[in-house]
Amino acid sequence: MEIIGIICEYNPFHNGHLYHIEQIKKMFPNSLIILVMSGHFGQRGEVSLINKWDKTKIALNYGIDLVVELPFHFASQAADIFAEGAIKILTNLHVSKIVFGSECNDVNFLNNLADIQLNNENFSKIMKEYIDLGNNYPTAMSKALKKISGKTISSPNDLLGLSYIKEIKKQNSFIIPITIKRTNDYNSIDLNQKIVNATSIREAIKNHISINNFVPELSLKLIDENVNIEKYFQFLKYKIISEIDSLNRYQSVDEGIENRIKKHIYLCNSVEELINSIKTKRYTYNKIGRMLIHILCGFTKEEAKKQKDSIYIRILGFNERGQKYLKDIKKNINIPVISNYSTSKGLLDLEFRVNAIYASIFDIEKQNELIQLEYKSKPIIKK
Repeated sequence: MEIIGIICEYNPFHNGHLYHIEQIKKMFPNSLIILVMSGHFGQRGEVSLINKWDKTKIALNYGIDLVVELPFHFASQAADIFAEGAIKILTNLHVSKIVFGSECNDVNFLNNLADIQLNNENFSKIMKEYIDLGNNYPTAMSKALKKISGKTISSPNDLLGLSYIKEIKKQNSFIIPITIKRTNDYNSIDLNQKIVNATSIREAIKNHISINNFVPELSLKLIDENVNIEKYFQFLKYKIISEIDSLNRYQSVDEGIENRIKKHIYLCNSVEELINSIKTKRYTYNKIGRMLIHILCGFTKEEAKKQKDSIYIRILGFNERGQKYLKDIKKNINIPVISNYSTSKGLLDLEFRVNAIYASIFDIEKQNELIQLEYKSKPIIKK
């Protein structure tokens, strides 16, 4: 039996994600599928439209066998760190293959680029030259790879897939990467097809456009259209102003960008306005989004350093096959496996804080529900 891994945010779970699962089942008919999923805040500085417990229910309903959480200290960071945590978890769960969407759909091409990044002695030097010219990290990396290989990589899922492959190589993991051709343009906001990207769906929700044709029934039912990053702006603004001279202690607040935040925060009235005010060629929208999430959640550089090697498997849910598989391999897992908060020995303290901040925009009843779910919940079991 093949053990297949998926790394995803499901923000929200849409028809493309369902297609992804269905394609895996066609490619590997008797496989067991394990999902590593980010929780309430994502890799691009976004807030999840569906809480992680409901995302787990959706994943199990549409064919995932075992759902585990990608910890915040990996899930909220740039692609290489995001990938590092996900690959470590999947390796410890004895996954044989990961299957991810790719614009180029050429795993050999991505493998070759990963080898250049890891083994070509000129790569770091060339990349630094491009960064010194004012390019942001993804652009500098793409230009350095093109200069060495003659080939271009710039599409988001290819870049993320490249990070997965680099981590597989760095960790000497036995996981084999497999690609599935993406059927839509990540950057497009076109809603004229059945499968569209999550960005388009979030944008449609913001503009009160129906998304009924783009997400499965259960996902549609559980999406909270009132959740968006702007709901946290007053909390964020208060935190920034009250700590205006110590912002650089937070993770991702680098290279003097705190000075741009100080300059603009007083007159900004939304997250989008703040990001657009401080964004430059060097600081991408996503990078600033992550940085603001780190400030909002009080995630400091010191905490990030302590958490860097903190790796564990937090079980969010499984079906009977996933439960049996986990039981069969548990003795051969070398990192903590956490099924409830009471046995976490402090490993989930950051997740508890982040969850409480996520809950803060809801009414009191919902806040209490989400907070209690965090420390009272056991894995969701799909019969």
